[in-house]
Amino acid sequence: MAATRFLALASRRLSLHGAKFLTKQGVLLLLFGLAIFASFRYETFLTPLNVMNIMRQNSMLALVALGMTIVILSGGIDLSVGALVALGGVVAAMLAGQGSFVAIIGGITSATLFGLVNGLLVSRARIQPFVVTLFTASAARGLALSITEEKSIAVSETASGLVWLGRGFIGPIPVPVLIVALLYFAAWFMLHRSQLGLHMFAVGDNEEASRLMGVNPNRVKLATYTISGLLSGLAGVILAGRLGAGQPVAAFGWETDAIAATVMGGTFLSGGQGSVFPTLAGVILLGMMYNLVNLEGTITPWWQLVLRGGFLLMVAIFQQRITQKT
Repeated sequence: MAATRFLALASRRLSLHGAKFLTKQGVLLLLFGLAIFASFRYETFLTPLNVMNIMRQNSMLALVALGMTIVILSGGIDLSVGALVALGGVVAAMLAGQGSFVAIIGGITSATLFGLVNGLLVSRARIQPFVVTLFTASAARGLALSITEEKSIAVSETASGLVWLGRGFIGPIPVPVLIVALLYFAAWFMLHRSQLGLHMFAVGDNEEASRLMGVNPNRVKLATYTISGLLSGLAGVILAGRLGAGQPVAAFGWETDAIAATVMGGTFLSGGQGSVFPTLAGVILLGMMYNLVNLEGTITPWWQLVLRGGFLLMVAIFQQRITQKT
């Protein structure tokens, strides 16, 4: 009997450790496997030019996913990020005639203010994040459509700095890719080496216990949603520079992509566990998947939504099983 119990316990522990390993490293294994498959199927897939192109195309989503990771780590959710990307891009395009600096600051600020509102309503009014961010998503999208009269706003030729932000290069590296790299390193340092970052993990893991330890959850939540809004606004500004226009209908569904990239990277939807660089791997994995689907040409773009949703559901179920076992 003792030997049987020991074997059962050992088997359960091995299964749990294996599941945790897949949660943390599974995205890298999938990314590596998909890259090998694609390199055999398409000779040009792993060329530096194509890889850099995938990273540049997904750099805006990477910024949104970074903000989403920070919010989810602290135990929240942000469904307004797609609308804030659109609003930030529209405001930047409308202000482009006054110069690049004004346009960039204006676009980022508009989305940051919405993020601040999210944080205040979640932390002070104690309304559920799902409800709050759903409201602000509707409000931000409606505002973007209203001020543009449902039309795209072309970026003025005088805003060369804004266009450079979306299309420029520093050496062989696209500017958006460099921005993503810098901000991910900064976010990693903030989360793992600063007091604010440690407090975010603590609040996400157990808010009541963190309060007893002297952490102020309200300040943490306010900071996380504000950061998410800022990053969404920056993504919108870069997108406007890349497209040469602010589009009020841009970034529909990006909140789902951001959540998918975050959970694929091993960040638990329940909060308190995760990191930022695996999220970046999740973004690249999604970008490669969509790129391959487009190259194959046998699957319509609408089926990409089905695949994305199904993949997100599977990862969420997998995380829930691990949580129940621990």
